[in-house]
Amino acid sequence: MANITLTINETDYTIDVLEDTPLLWAIRDEAGLTGTKFGCGKGFCGSCTVHLDGVPVRSCLIPAKSADGAKVTTIEGLSEEGDHPLQKAWVEEDVSQCGYCQAGQLMAAAALLKENSNPSDEDINQAMSSIMCRCGTYSRIRKAIKRAAENG
Repeated sequence: MANITLTINETDYTIDVLEDTPLLWAIRDEAGLTGTKFGCGKGFCGSCTVHLDGVPVRSCLIPAKSADGAKVTTIEGLSEEGDHPLQKAWVEEDVSQCGYCQAGQLMAAAALLKENSNPSDEDINQAMSSIMCRCGTYSRIRKAIKRAAENG
């Protein structure tokens, strides 16, 4: 077991986890933040994307112990009120269908807009291509990101 301190959404959580426990399960099971979703468990789908010191990562692949002392931001950390420009644009563009990938999509989009406040379609396609949406709402995702860029 490893005793670690995770700073998730600016709150410290001191937890005991097995050495190989993925960050995803520390976030969900130990911190009780269930917005980050388990998808494939292999890093392919992106549903579990969070920011680790500002960089989007697949939390199913990162050992929790490697995040000890780092800043983790989950979907809950984008906005306490759900009023982040991306969250608002997601609703306005009716992006979600099943909604399962949305936390990962939003976290990837937030990282994109942090680096590029006026992304082209190609920039968006490239940044978002690794987050799978089984419902196929990619055109709405692109529109929502552009809306958030304009309103953010």
